[in-house]
Amino acid sequence: MRSTRVLAPPGGARAEDVVSDDVPAPPAAPRRGRAARGRPVPWRVTLRRDWPLYALAVAPVLFLLVFRYLPMAGNAIAFRRFRPGGSIFGDEFVGLRYIQMFMNDPTFWAVFTNTIVLGGLTLLVCFPLPIVLALMLNELRSRRFKRVVQSISYLPHFLSVVIVVGMLMQLLSLQGTVNQLIEGLGGDAVPFLQRPEWFRVIYVGSEMWQTVGWGTILYLAALTTVDTSLYEAARIDGANRWQQTWHVTLPGIRPTMVTLLILNVGTFLNVGFEKVLLLYNPLTYETADVISTYLYRVGLVSNNLSYAAAIGLFQAVIGLIMILTANLISRRAVGASLW
Repeated sequence: MRSTRVLAPPGGARAEDVVSDDVPAPPAAPRRGRAARGRPVPWRVTLRRDWPLYALAVAPVLFLLVFRYLPMAGNAIAFRRFRPGGSIFGDEFVGLRYIQMFMNDPTFWAVFTNTIVLGGLTLLVCFPLPIVLALMLNELRSRRFKRVVQSISYLPHFLSVVIVVGMLMQLLSLQGTVNQLIEGLGGDAVPFLQRPEWFRVIYVGSEMWQTVGWGTILYLAALTTVDTSLYEAARIDGANRWQQTWHVTLPGIRPTMVTLLILNVGTFLNVGFEKVLLLYNPLTYETADVISTYLYRVGLVSNNLSYAAAIGLFQAVIGLIMILTANLISRRAVGASLW
């Protein structure tokens, strides 16, 4: 390595001002402070720049505040005796009395078991079917046929629960279409709506028919984000269509699958109140009565609002624990989570 000597320049100039041809100039020191880190943008500037986005967020935020967060104050009556005409937060503190009441109530635990079974069957059947339907639609080559199938599968979602239950009653009543076919084949009419063993089949089947098509929308949107070069690489490696689906497509939509699974687990105990209320009757309470309908009868029909609030608070706590657990397991096992 050749050494270079820098001579002092004449006229009192500093040696550092003379740059030798053999010695490169040292790099400039990085600037420090706000200029280097980036000065934070004031909130007034952000609001003035992105005000349309903030304006769109006002309505959802107000909805959550009014219908989700403010009603949480009503949980106070789970620990206080509520009397109609008195304070909305109860008149007398009773501690854990109402919680002990439903803990020792065998009717509540029967209802809780029905809720677990019905919610589990709904999740087990209705969660994977939209994924399967989305994968099948993704393999179709005819766009026209694909649109027809999508439209037919989406339509039941736009029917109200009352219409769906009315259709079920027309089909499954003693003089309904299904029993007419059974009698035409030489069998006896079956009272489907009065048999407890048939309620879960009817409920889960109607949920599957009504929600599967609509659930494919998110998965079809997620399939568009999968890199097509991965399919080309898989074909070059000799992968068939099933192997491409298993090793490319499913990992590509896994974050969407995990997110929806966590959300479904969080609402596990919130089995459809409207449909159960319209479908069930005293003959099917054994398998049809769930927490939401039990709360309706106890709180509004029997006017025991404090007892119903205690049960609702218990249900909310269980749902929170389930969604936190599902999110933790997903983050550690799969690497995808809500937060």
